[in-house]
Amino acid sequence: MDILGNLAMGFEIAASPYTLLLAVIGCFVGTIIGALPGLGPSNGVALLIPISFSMGLDAISALVLLTSVYYGAMYGGRISSILLNIPGDEPAMMTTLDGYPMAKQGQAGEALVVSGVASFVGAFVATIGLMIFAPYLAQVAFKFGPAEYFALYMLAFCTLGGMGSNNQAKAAMAAAIGLAIAMIGLDKTTGMPRFTYGELHLMDGVDFLVAIVGLFAVAEVFFFIETHGKDSAIGVKLGKIAVPWRMLRQSSGAMARGTGIGFVSGVLPGAGASLGSFLAYMAEKSVARDKDSFGKGNPKGVAAPEAGNNAAAGGALVPMLTLGVPGSGTTAVLLALLLTLNITPGPLLFTERPEVIWSLIAALLIANIVLLLMNVPMVKVFVHILSVPAWVLLPGVTMIAFVGIYSLTGSSFDMLMMVGFGVLGYVMRKLDMPTVPVILGILLGNAMEDNLRRAMVLSNGDWTFLFSSPIAVGLWIAAVLGFVAPIFLRRLLKKPPMPESDPTMNVD
Repeated sequence: MDILGNLAMGFEIAASPYTLLLAVIGCFVGTIIGALPGLGPSNGVALLIPISFSMGLDAISALVLLTSVYYGAMYGGRISSILLNIPGDEPAMMTTLDGYPMAKQGQAGEALVVSGVASFVGAFVATIGLMIFAPYLAQVAFKFGPAEYFALYMLAFCTLGGMGSNNQAKAAMAAAIGLAIAMIGLDKTTGMPRFTYGELHLMDGVDFLVAIVGLFAVAEVFFFIETHGKDSAIGVKLGKIAVPWRMLRQSSGAMARGTGIGFVSGVLPGAGASLGSFLAYMAEKSVARDKDSFGKGNPKGVAAPEAGNNAAAGGALVPMLTLGVPGSGTTAVLLALLLTLNITPGPLLFTERPEVIWSLIAALLIANIVLLLMNVPMVKVFVHILSVPAWVLLPGVTMIAFVGIYSLTGSSFDMLMMVGFGVLGYVMRKLDMPTVPVILGILLGNAMEDNLRRAMVLSNGDWTFLFSSPIAVGLWIAAVLGFVAPIFLRRLLKKPPMPESDPTMNVD
């Protein structure tokens, strides 16, 4: 069946009233999560996974809901970046450079509309790219054996460590922690318990959903308590919202270039939306005639990074669905959802469960239109969300985490383990250690071990078998470059300093 036929099948499923309702709810909730500084898409999706199971959603419904939250959070991150100079998440950091100066110049409404349209262009085109390129990448994946998959997993660890961290040693240590946690439980080959210390609850291993909610959501609560305490959130006033057609026309080229750069960055395992946003901004600044106006309120400096980070969000779904290797931290969380639903990402997914893939793509196309319609006329609603007091937000996040995990596992031991992972995540953040490699280690550790064992069995213990094919060699080279190159490119990839925020500013 061709692409159009598959897409028609996907729309037939995704256009049902129930699925559309889930998409709208996911978009609305995701935008709120993205608008609240510090939460971000990873935390939002991790927090809602247990809730989706407690609601009894099937595989397609759960995927539609959580990917809509994912896209919505990528849209929402721009709101606090523009109005408060506080990025809703890391990819939205580049938006502050020109978005906040525009707000101070009385162009907050124009900046929000331009960023919303740029987000739509980036995400919509990236979803089209997912629809076109994912089946071809899935065909290539059929040539992968145990040696190639082991090298691919190494590539994911190395690129997430190299691109996503300021310190390669800390990233490698975080990955080692994740792999060590993945080893807990019964050995699949010998049936012997490993690192259980006689605890029956650990015989089945560590539930990655418990780890994900703890490392993301609970750790965020601890960190939020430390940094914000009982202070109320910031109130913001916003004037009339109008569509700046001239500004949109002038920024159309920036949106197109940012979309292309962001999508490629998202497809590369480990690069993610942060790199896509950064590269899109720097590329736009390098080709612009008015370079001096960047950082002072240039609309192109808002359009390019927003198109880039949203395109990267869609591109990151490509390796996750076709190879089972997440392209970003949020897709690592979505990978955990798929595994929990007994859906194994990879090339066979497109032939064995096409209804899952194509209904997801159709739902994403619908979600992008919903987000565009929602984020322009309803932006004042989302701005008011920023005034939610901390004493309301914190207990709500904590309650959702505990209720969600208990409804999923029914085990008080898992709740205690979730708190333990929350403490671990908090300590790692204090030590400036990335938590995504830990999640990746827990998710991919067993598959990585299985492929290593298969490779050794096929080669009678010859370790050079891991480098026996051109694909494997290419992946190993890419892994080494992805881990080492940022050491020499640190100045280029260094986050630019942001001007001091003005928490008391009111935008009229």
